[in-house]
Parts: sequence; structure tokens; C-alpha cells
Amino acid sequence: MQQQEAIEDIVVVGAGLAGLATALGLHRRGVRSLVLESSPALRTSGFAFTAWQNAFRALDALGVGDKIRKQHPQAQALRVMSSSTGEVAQELDLTVQPKRGGCNEIRCVRRDLLVQALEEELPRGTIRYSSRIVSIEEDGNLKVLQLADGSELRAKVLIGCDGINSVVAKWLGLAEPTHSGRMAARGLARFPDGHGFEPKFLQFNGRGFRSGMRPCNDTDIYWFFSWTPTENDKAIVEGGTKLKRFVLANLAALKVPAKALAAIEASDDVFAVPLRFRPPLSPVAASISKGGVCVAGDALHPMTPDLGQGACAALEDSVVLARCLGKAVLGEGGTGGGGASSSLPLPTWSASCSRATMPS
Repeated sequence: MQQQEAIEDIVVVGAGLAGLATALGLHRRGVRSLVLESSPALRTSGFAFTAWQNAFRALDALGVGDKIRKQHPQAQALRVMSSSTGEVAQELDLTVQPKRGGCNEIRCVRRDLLVQALEEELPRGTIRYSSRIVSIEEDGNLKVLQLADGSELRAKVLIGCDGINSVVAKWLGLAEPTHSGRMAARGLARFPDGHGFEPKFLQFNGRGFRSGMRPCNDTDIYWFFSWTPTENDKAIVEGGTKLKRFVLANLAALKVPAKALAAIEASDDVFAVPLRFRPPLSPVAASISKGGVCVAGDALHPMTPDLGQGACAALEDSVVLARCLGKAVLGEGGTGGGGASSSLPLPTWSASCSRATMPS
């Protein structure tokens, strides 16, 4: 007798920030989901990112904001260093209260700590590892997911949080992300006895590159270096010692403080990636949702790091998407018992959530 394929109400593809946050947002509303992750374990790579106030509003909605605050001190200022003297050219107070009320809150958050915090709040069994999707087909209102291990899964709702190379985005027909022509090197330096940096962000600009250094806590320093590569740079972009030497040589030429150079030197793992983005009007003109399928995070709006909003926007996507879908499943004021309705109203939620997750 042939085995019946599993049918899931809501499947989230990708256990990154957007995927875990979406699943947790649904769980907070009493709606169950299944997260498919291609890796054999939780992916904690990626070093760190700048979390602005909008990210913490999302984290508070998910119930993990205070935990992340305890692990990462608030940034007090941004120091822009002169490319000619190595001295502070400008210092901006990052704690100034906005005129409209509320507060400024900017922290450099280690990605692994946030991913772990989100995962720990999910019910056991929410994430299915080693589950890479190789194709998506339709069978009425169901989406048939063929996995690399030969198994098959059917979903009533499919949410693609599978990053810049999203399988779900390709199925929806979204255009491939555009290459910006720039690269970004990143690293994390760990000082078990303390790094001695003030809780201030450093910024270095000059000679065709942009670089920055962010203390995550008392022991960890995150740094980045973005530039437009030439033909001669092909040998260094694969990471490792050559890439580190390249970054150090460029920053040393700008009289960057020795303490900052030492932090880069102390980084064990360094890598570079091409910076890609999807033009803002591209999602507007395309179908970012169709028949119970949509995308969020980098799968929807990959962007360059110039505004520091990639991860922040992904977290906002997740909270709003979970809210929209939760209302569709449970009703406007309903509370769930941990599972979605067997007759999920797909057309109702897909349009509203698509608008909600559009990048601003």
C-alpha cells in the first residue's frame, strides 16, 4: 500500500532570521507551522548585524527583545574617522531621543545568539533539518514539495524565507537579484579578556571602500569592509589570510587606529560575498504572492548593507506576516490551540500579507 504524503497547513522554508521569526510569530498566536531547513543543524554563521529600533520592536513582539538586550549593550555614538589623519572627524550621539517620542535603540547583535533565542522559543519538532526543496508543483490548492532526500510534502500555505537564492521566489517568478558590482568582507574578533572598545560604532570611508567596526559586547567585535573589486582581486575574495591582508592593507593606508587593525588581525574566520539587491520597484511589478505562497526577508527584498536594514526589515516582515496569517486562520479576535484550521482561507490572507510585507 502506497504511503500517504504528509500534508502541512503552513510550511516555512528556511530557518534563518526571517523563517524562525515567522514561525515564532505564528506560534505566539497559537498557529502551528513546520520549518524546512536544508542544513543538518541550526545555521549560526553570519557574524552580526546592526539592529535598529524597528528590529527591537519586532523582537519585542516575538517575546525575545529583552533577552537580546541583555546580551548586547546599546551603542552610544557613531564615530566617523578621517581618512587623512586617522582622527575622529565627526561623532553622532546615537542615544538622542526622537522628537516624536519613543527612544533610539541601536545595538550590534550577534546573529548566532539571535537565531538560538528564536529557536529556543519554538515547540520541539517545529524545524525539520536536512530538508532541501528541489521543486515545487501544484495540486489544486496544495503545493507539492519535492525534497532532496526523495520525500514529498504537501502544504496549504508556503512561505519562502530561504534567502537571496530563494527557491520559492523563483517559483513565484521574481527576477533574479541584481549584482551591485561591490563585494563585502566580514569578520568577528573575539577577545576573551575583553576588547577594551567603547560602546561606539566606528566608520571608515575612503579610496573606493566603506568599512566599519561594531562592538557586540565586551568580548566580541564585528567588522565589515565593502569595495568595488578589480580583476586583480579575484584571488582574495575566497576568504582566509589573503582577504584579511587585503583589508588590513587598505585600512592601514588610511591611518586607521592600530587598535582597530588589531581587531581585524585577531579574526579567525573571514569571508567575502558579492553584494546583490532587488530594485525597490521590482517586487511591486511582480507577483510576490500567489495561491497561498509568498516570500519574506532576503527572499523578497535582498539589499546592500548601506542602510543597515536587511535583517531589521526581515524581522518586520515576519511579525506582520504572522499577524496577517494568524488573523486569517483564527479570525480577527480568535485565539488558537496550537494548530491551523483544516480549511485555511488562502485567498483571504495572501493579498493582505503581500501588501504588508512590501519593502518601504
